[in-house]
Amino acid sequence: MKILCIDGGGIRGIFAIAILRALEEELKRPISELFDMVAGTSTGSIIAASAALNKNMSEIQESYKQFGEKIFVRQAKIGLFKSVYSDRYLRFLLKKAFGNTQLADIEKPLLIPAVDLTHGKPFIHRSNYGHPGSDELTIQLWNSVLSSCSAPVYFPPNNVDNKYLSIDGGLWANNPSLVCLTEAVDFFQTDMNDIKIMSLGTGLQKIDFTIDHEKYWGVRHWLPFHFPSMKITPKLLDLALHLSSESVSYHCKLLLKENYLRINEDLGEEVPFDDPSYMDRLSSLGRDVYKKNKEEILKFLEN
Repeated sequence: MKILCIDGGGIRGIFAIAILRALEEELKRPISELFDMVAGTSTGSIIAASAALNKNMSEIQESYKQFGEKIFVRQAKIGLFKSVYSDRYLRFLLKKAFGNTQLADIEKPLLIPAVDLTHGKPFIHRSNYGHPGSDELTIQLWNSVLSSCSAPVYFPPNNVDNKYLSIDGGLWANNPSLVCLTEAVDFFQTDMNDIKIMSLGTGLQKIDFTIDHEKYWGVRHWLPFHFPSMKITPKLLDLALHLSSESVSYHCKLLLKENYLRINEDLGEEVPFDDPSYMDRLSSLGRDVYKKNKEEILKFLEN
């Protein structure tokens, strides 16, 4: 069983898209045909859901470039009294991209981690492939994706059909590889030796928490302000997402060994998930990373 997993990371998702676009162009086949299961968290859920619907990665890449700056328009400088960003435009774009498609309409195994905030538990949106836990198949795809993208403080929680509030799945599964590994073993009854996961990161950041001589740390250390714009950097959330992804990668590599292919790249600096100015650079980096790992990726996809 070949599985594709895509990390969360906001606008940095364009790095993973560039890799997948290069792969599609190389093999002249849509991503969906290359994998038996796809999964994505947060921005990765947009990419995974698009792949499950056989959407072309070049189209997704252009959408990120066209609409990224419109999604990340601040309605609050700090986010103390309301979310930094409204989800109005993101909601509009997801509805436009996925229409009225429900999870019930998708037979391709698709997994989207989120958080059921109302009941305080992890939640996985699953497509219609027979899992007994897929009791929410009437949820529209855009709604599942929006839930997984609703980063605390930065976007408001997503109200799912007035049943519960949902937030970013990156809080527990920013790298959905372990979720998929469990699904393959438990539901599909696949032997561990027959599971292959290609996991795409959204760039390794150098998140700077420089040692200083202050005894007490507050908001300005974890979520630093920038003057005079008063823009806040999502340093704490970026750190949490990074740690979630890398810990999962470590365990999956131990379990699957050479059957776990992790593709990521050092960004050399902090690249906040909400800064669209990095998109062109991330796209170029994604293409370069594909070229560097091309032989390994193609070997991974061999039968």
